[in-house]
Amino acid sequence: MQIRQRYPNVIDRHLWDAAILALLAILYAPLIWHWYDGWLHKNIGIIHEYFSHGLIGLPFAAYIAWMGRKQWRRLPDTFNPLGAGLLVLGGIFYLSGLPDFANLSFPIVLAGLCLWLKGFPGLKLQAFPLLLVFLATPNQAPYLIEPLALPLQSFIAHTAGFILIQLGFPVTVEEINLYVNGRIVEVAPHCAGLKMLFTSLYVGIMLLYWTDTWRSRNKSIFFLTTAVLISVTANIIRNTLLTFFHGTGNDHAFEVLHEGWGGDVYSACMLGTLVLVINAIDRFFPAHSEQINSQEVSDESEAGQEY
Repeated sequence: MQIRQRYPNVIDRHLWDAAILALLAILYAPLIWHWYDGWLHKNIGIIHEYFSHGLIGLPFAAYIAWMGRKQWRRLPDTFNPLGAGLLVLGGIFYLSGLPDFANLSFPIVLAGLCLWLKGFPGLKLQAFPLLLVFLATPNQAPYLIEPLALPLQSFIAHTAGFILIQLGFPVTVEEINLYVNGRIVEVAPHCAGLKMLFTSLYVGIMLLYWTDTWRSRNKSIFFLTTAVLISVTANIIRNTLLTFFHGTGNDHAFEVLHEGWGGDVYSACMLGTLVLVINAIDRFFPAHSEQINSQEVSDESEAGQEY
């Protein structure tokens, strides 16, 4: 149920929007600053780092919302009761004192505001920015997923071991551990590429939206599948290098790639590969070919009906 809502004429539309933005800034600027500080300095915890894609995702979400501001203002002011419910729920989460609940209150409050001010049309308009915010909001979901990563850990450990053996290094692999020259390298869940995989899919979704490729289901599936393969392959290479550095006593190179700037550069190069892939998809599989195929199917269907 939606009820038409008329605001007093004395309240300027821009002033109303500015007041809402100011309130959001007062409530959530410290929280988002805390997120960014943890992502940049890696001083909160491994689970928090799983959501470091928010470094680029949150500004991109804000940019999309800003670009759609004219469409937002053209929507009728429509109140939806569900918006009030989400705002209350977000307020409870925010005041709970629990870090995860306080974090999750941010996307909940944003969704509630969309429904409160513009109803379902407003929520639909801001659906993608809200999705980006939600997927970048730190929570304990990776902690629940990590136990399921054991097959991936084992696969990466054995593949890295196989590569090193082919290069002549005396490597022994036991489950998720690699033994080289009396040293042990464990492929932990976060070392198995879960974080890199999450980031690859997140950035992949951003690229699909930016290039408008998301409108093609086949292209989207192909691109996201390729992103997963690139992520897993890149992580196998990374673990192979880490095992080599650690096994040969090159501790400095190990630390740089494992926890230093080298890991960030490596991840950035991997994500840059996704840009090349989606550009290649658009180049070799142009949109007009899909439109032609779709039109041919439609014509055949109509001909069959006429017959």
